[in-house]
Amino acid sequence: LSKKIEENFDREKEDFELPPDKDVIFYNDNITTMDFVTDILISVYNKTREDATQLMLTVHNNGSAVVGTYTFDIAVSRVRLTREIAKKNGFPLRVEIE
Repeated sequence: LSKKIEENFDREKEDFELPPDKDVIFYNDNITTMDFVTDILISVYNKTREDATQLMLTVHNNGSAVVGTYTFDIAVSRVRLTREIAKKNGFPLRVEIE
């Protein structure tokens, strides 16, 4: 009996694929402050101050930037948290998952 279970389990493992990771993208706007974006990148996305500053400048200068690549669930939770914090602080920061 256990041999049959092991065979079925091995077949199921072969059919299982992890979903692709998703990019989290920040978009520039004329209202959200650079300091706020930097602080979000540090507190929500666990970036160093140096990395957060570089990402913020990329968003500012290029109009958008990928700030991280995560599993779908992690991307959704971080984007949701980012939007909640931005809204509470009166900023229209646009954050998307692609």
